[in-house]
Amino acid sequence: MTNTQKIGFIGGGNMAEAMIKGLLAGSVPADKIMASEPSDLRRTHLVDAFGIHLAENNLELMEQCDIIVLSIKPQIADEVLEEVASVYRNDKLIISILAGVTTGAIEKFFQGSPRVVRVMPNTPALVGEAASAVCRGHYAGQEDLATVKQLFELVGIVQLIDERQMDAATGLSGSGPAYIYTVIEALADGGVREGLRRDVAHALAVQTVVGAALMVRETGEHPAILRDQVCSPGGTAITGVSTLEKNGLRTTLMEAVSASAARSRELGGS
Repeated sequence: MTNTQKIGFIGGGNMAEAMIKGLLAGSVPADKIMASEPSDLRRTHLVDAFGIHLAENNLELMEQCDIIVLSIKPQIADEVLEEVASVYRNDKLIISILAGVTTGAIEKFFQGSPRVVRVMPNTPALVGEAASAVCRGHYAGQEDLATVKQLFELVGIVQLIDERQMDAATGLSGSGPAYIYTVIEALADGGVREGLRRDVAHALAVQTVVGAALMVRETGEHPAILRDQVCSPGGTAITGVSTLEKNGLRTTLMEAVSASAARSRELGGS
């Protein structure tokens, strides 16, 4: 993306906000960012917080922007796409973050050769630590893929995948923060049960997860190797890990990813 292009967000929710923050931090001028959003509260927030332009409606946004991000609920995708199809031109790039909705399902609404790139980001984009999976549709080129990769690297890391793998990415990284929040809550509850104050247990649980994740990322070691380094013979950690294995934590997390991926396929009608 260049600073001569205007990027617009159809939908101004949390993910759009995260992307807007990333664009501004990446030196994209506020006057090159636009959003369309039906909620008056969100509209006011986006203007006050970021100084971006607001479109009167989705049609105006589609007409004025070069890159359009579909950041709406997948359940209303058909309605919105039918609305904006009449003003779409092939020189526009469409980025979809709609869970379960394929590039082909979006392309069918537009005439010509619609350039569609699909992305599954996650909510840590709000703190610049997103994990985003990206794939391109039938008509999008390598240059389009590079543009989208550049945009989403402003809020985290990007992995390029085939579209047939997108539901799996949705189950893993798209929904994954919810699993980790549950783990953090459970760790803190365990600390409270053993006598720690709630605030102390919460702080220790959060930093433990942050630190462990950074160890994996920064060392490049397999998690199993790092786990073994913590588990001394007959010690406390191996006793705790044994309990996790006995109660099926590993299997439960794997099944959670599969269940979420299955739901993504349902939303996409596949």
